[in-house]
Amino acid sequence: MLATVRLLLRPYEPTDAEAFFTLLDHSRARLQYSFPDRLRAVPTLASAPAQLAAFADDWRTGRFYVLGIWLRETGAYIGDICLMPQRNGQAEIGYYLAASAEGHGYAREALAAVCRFGFGRPVEAQRLLIRCFADNKKAQAVARALGFTPQGLEEAKQPAWLRLSFWDSRPPQAPILHFVRHWAAGD
Repeated sequence: MLATVRLLLRPYEPTDAEAFFTLLDHSRARLQYSFPDRLRAVPTLASAPAQLAAFADDWRTGRFYVLGIWLRETGAYIGDICLMPQRNGQAEIGYYLAASAEGHGYAREALAAVCRFGFGRPVEAQRLLIRCFADNKKAQAVARALGFTPQGLEEAKQPAWLRLSFWDSRPPQAPILHFVRHWAAGD
């Protein structure tokens, strides 16, 4: 469990299934390109408990650390932030907030807490990575505010069937930027 001035970040519990699903379900259009795997894994409320159980298993094995984000004052669930250890001392961070929670500094507050967690035990990363679409100026501002610097560009992958479809109205995806923060004394 990680606590900040306004937020509580903690692993999900089985009783969080309804809040977890509801936020995802209301955010499907906004999250479809950034978190497609999460949306596919939780298409219904009935599938949410299995996903939360998988998160708990991942936490126990150290494969993936997924935390829900709650407002300390009200207990309202507002989003999700995760950290996935990778090779060579790197860990990747991903997060999303409910639309109503954006613009209040919650992403910066949650990211600061997860950076401390990522550089500390049990992860002990030397480098943290955030990937975001090049047209997502809000996510870029959050990353920069926490000391992440742009490192490169990755072209967004589009399935072959999409390139051949005349009927699909899905807009082309923007390239993906990589933002990196290296461990420094005091982290």
